[in-house]
Amino acid sequence: MASSISIFFITLTLLSTTTPSPTTTTPSVYKVLESFDFPIGLLPEGVTTYQLDNTTGNFIVNLDNDCTFTIQGYQLKYKSKITGTISKDVIKNISGIQVKILFFWLSIVEVVRVDDEIQFSVGIASANFPVDGFYECPQCGCGFDCVNKVKGEIGFKNSVFFSYLFGN
Repeated sequence: MASSISIFFITLTLLSTTTPSPTTTTPSVYKVLESFDFPIGLLPEGVTTYQLDNTTGNFIVNLDNDCTFTIQGYQLKYKSKITGTISKDVIKNISGIQVKILFFWLSIVEVVRVDDEIQFSVGIASANFPVDGFYECPQCGCGFDCVNKVKGEIGFKNSVFFSYLFGN
């Protein structure tokens, strides 16, 4: 009888150490954006890893390399490491995303969703774009028009951001 109990406990121990536990899958960074009410197209394709502190909203997003593409004659640059703080409809303290205006790279420091518009701020000014311009992710080097090999020309319905800043 004692040996039967011993075999039972040994078997139970082996089963408990070899039984796979249910795994939880980490959502993609694009799903995380959507959970905060942002469209996925705020980030380019190819995010390799990300970290999010659910308590503070602080995040780190990593790309393989810096990523640059053009929107209506203006270059956007996503550095390989992007940081900031995210909450519902607000991304602030952003580091690692820039827009080239004339000869200068200006950092995009805040992104806010207001209804069906996304507002971008470079600190000195901000402007709105329609959300529907961000429903898909741009690709590094060519933006949204990789099929036609046009270097990232993106046709927003209401492209006021750059014209608002510099009258173009």
